[in-house]
Amino acid sequence: MTPDTAAPTAPIGPLGRRLRLAFLTVAVGSIALVAVAALIGTDRGLETASTHDRMLVAQKAAAAAADAYRAAGGWEGADLAAATAIAAGAGAELEVVDSGSSRVGHMGGEAHGFGGQGQGGSVTSPVVVDGTAVGSVRLSFLTPVTSAARTIAWWWILAAGFGALCLALLAARLVTRRVSRPLATVAATAHSFASGDRTARTGISGSGEIGDVARALDDMAEEVVASEHARRRAAADVAHELRTPLAALQAGLEEARDGLVATDPALLAGLHDQSLRLGRIVADLAALSAAEAGALRLELQQVDLAALATEETAAQQPRLRAADLTVNVDADSRVIVSGDPDRLRQVVDNLLSNAGRYCRPGDVVTVTVRAHDSVAELEVSDTGPGIAPEDLPHVFDRLWRGHEADRVGGSGIGLAVVKGLIEAHGGTVVAESDGRSGTTVRVELPTAAMTAG
Repeated sequence: MTPDTAAPTAPIGPLGRRLRLAFLTVAVGSIALVAVAALIGTDRGLETASTHDRMLVAQKAAAAAADAYRAAGGWEGADLAAATAIAAGAGAELEVVDSGSSRVGHMGGEAHGFGGQGQGGSVTSPVVVDGTAVGSVRLSFLTPVTSAARTIAWWWILAAGFGALCLALLAARLVTRRVSRPLATVAATAHSFASGDRTARTGISGSGEIGDVARALDDMAEEVVASEHARRRAAADVAHELRTPLAALQAGLEEARDGLVATDPALLAGLHDQSLRLGRIVADLAALSAAEAGALRLELQQVDLAALATEETAAQQPRLRAADLTVNVDADSRVIVSGDPDRLRQVVDNLLSNAGRYCRPGDVVTVTVRAHDSVAELEVSDTGPGIAPEDLPHVFDRLWRGHEADRVGGSGIGLAVVKGLIEAHGGTVVAESDGRSGTTVRVELPTAAMTAG
């Protein structure tokens, strides 16, 4: 994945706008709730503190009035100057009444800078002399002490709200860029790829779920491109493989038709061989396609894999001996699997044919059948030239014939058919080679319990 193949950064889409609106809505709602809670809490806290402080002032004024009462022997002639000073210091008017609720003193008004009854509330405290209540004092405050505090609180709340709004905008921008833009890029890349631009890639490599989605899309694009290349290459290979026997058939028939060659058994045998080769290629392609599509019909029954491999190897002996190859069979007495005997014979035949094509004269081919741990194992190994390490991962690809394709005949379908048939039986197949001295193809199938009859 390179920068020049990455899709251009997509603009903010509807999701980004919705995210920003959601952040702003949450921020404004949070600020409003916090502001209301702060104002209510501030008012109540200040009111409680103010009431407590005023009560203390009233109690001090009442104590001063009690001292004046005690010194004068009653309210008549009592000097309330000390109580008045305490009230004035707190910014309040002082009113003193006796036990009969008759006013005995009122200090405030014009003389003390007060303009009448207080608008900030009042508090009352009894005047007690020698344990007896002889009256009470009332302090009337002109202005609420919470007004200035509320103003200060409002300014702080506005400042905090502005800061929270700025943070919300910043968070919305960051989240939008990290969520909405990558998703828009992924969508734009998908649309471009679907429209035929096979070079479109997201170019996103970040961590997290969005990065995983982007990488999955890029990986899928790479797989699609590789699959298309493989399909085009396969179509060309199939055309090439079919063209060769068809051309031979056509040339032979035209020569016979035009009387250029005699229609003798040798000519007919050659044409027949080409038709058989053409039929094998078509049959192999049909079997492979059915196996890969999961539509291959298997006539399952209990099969002795050891006996089947031995019989098929014996049937192939003449052809392998003609290639100057030595074939050995090492099989257990009975290895029972559940399978289609015709398809399993095709597997053994393809493995032996593949070994016969690639081995050199004088090489040895060994067929081994073993059963262990509920697994039946069929191995076809040879002492041939082996498979190059770079070719080994592709030996089961359809129409692949490796670096010796020009020297070795065959359609390149045989091992792909083997893989498809074995997987249809629920087994596995692997190829092993050191690239210098031989190749081993190992097939593993689950064993089946023997039943009577």
